Amino acid sequence: MLAMLDRFRQQLAVSGLIPPGSKVFVGYSGGADSTTLLHLLKQLDVDIIAGHLHHSQRIEADTEMDKCRDFAESLDIPFVSGKANVPLMSSEMGIGLEEAGRRARYQFFEDAMFKLSCDLVATAHTQTDNIETILLNLIRGTGLHGLAGIPEKRDHIIRPLLAFTREETLAYCKDREFWIHHDPSNTDTHFSRARVRHRITSEMKAINPSFDRALLRLAGIADEEDQFLNGMAAGSLERCEIQPNGNLGFLTKDIEIRLDRNLFAHLPVVLLKRGLRLASEVLGGPLNCDQTNALAQGIVSTTQGSISADGGEVVVEWNDQRVDIRRLLPDMPYRYNLTVPGETISDEFGWQFSAWETDPHASASQRTDLEVALDLSKIKGNLYFRNLNTGDSMQPQGFSGRRKLAQMMSDAKLTHAARQRIPIVCDLVGPIWVPGVSIDERVCQNTTSTRLIQIRFGPLES
Repeated sequence: MLAMLDRFRQQLAVSGLIPPGSKVFVGYSGGADSTTLLHLLKQLDVDIIAGHLHHSQRIEADTEMDKCRDFAESLDIPFVSGKANVPLMSSEMGIGLEEAGRRARYQFFEDAMFKLSCDLVATAHTQTDNIETILLNLIRGTGLHGLAGIPEKRDHIIRPLLAFTREETLAYCKDREFWIHHDPSNTDTHFSRARVRHRITSEMKAINPSFDRALLRLAGIADEEDQFLNGMAAGSLERCEIQPNGNLGFLTKDIEIRLDRNLFAHLPVVLLKRGLRLASEVLGGPLNCDQTNALAQGIVSTTQGSISADGGEVVVEWNDQRVDIRRLLPDMPYRYNLTVPGETISDEFGWQFSAWETDPHASASQRTDLEVALDLSKIKGNLYFRNLNTGDSMQPQGFSGRRKLAQMMSDAKLTHAARQRIPIVCDLVGPIWVPGVSIDERVCQNTTSTRLIQIRFGPLES
């Protein structure tokens, strides 16, 4: 049988988990799994940093952190540490210690990865962890996604040890006489994972000695079918999608999805439910099973309604014509100077302004254009842009009276999210241009205009 290092080298070569030249932040608790991972990666000359999070749960944790630092430094591996009050997190957030610890660790990994300019975060989950996770998901009532277990890679998180068991990592450390930390929670059956580990898996193996292989086979099948159904659901969403906000659709493409209600409601229920979950997750608000079922039933059978996803950050609304899925945005007032001449870029919202002086004989601008030529002599002071204020109004080009901007945006069929995001160009007197909606008559060019400022608004990629 190949040594563990050789198998690990082959595993990385086949999976491509760590591209050449990657800098990897390794979650290092001091346990056998993370100690093995750290040592294997070091032997393969991967550029790594060891990261240890102090959970503030036990008085021995300070000593253990020092020993982790000593071990990393003995291998000439950079070591960083952090501290989180996991018991306090558990109490304040109303979640268990296991979940609080998990959230604290991943937040620590994310922050450290960013600060240290790492490409990947490696955690030491093993095949044994994967089996326990699948069983825990099954106990809690999961779908195919939960049955698929722990993914080898998700975004920038990788799990290079998923092909190896906990017994193998323990033997690896024992053979080399490494110091390893034994977490007492691993044997405390008050914790769900420990209960599964010491009571359920042993019974499963008594029934079927090949239980591990059988469960991992199930996980593989579940993962394949989950990915297939997700692809089908994504294709169905695309066919049902309506592009809101016309030529201003780029304003909200990351925060709202609009669907044709009639097409969507007639999808097979499995694709309808998956489509709802996928769309909601993309916008940052996962739906639980009860919410998904209620939404599916409502969209198919009732005229209108709305349901918020977990956390209240995403809402799904429907009426007789459409289904709107949108992320709720706080009202955050902003005001910034417009660069004239030059470009003004918003990386956060994905749009840009370009402004330059132009020929006074340029073609006249239409109210709903995303490019406008304004009479420079009629502009008062410096130009700036801001979001919509209550009471904002202007005299639209070609009209004799003033109108509320909010009403004009509504008439232009801009969604609520678009109205929150659209930047309004102003001078010292007030609003003069709402891109794609209206130009103020006061600054429109005419036959006597001698100097014009041309402003273009559009998506950042253009």
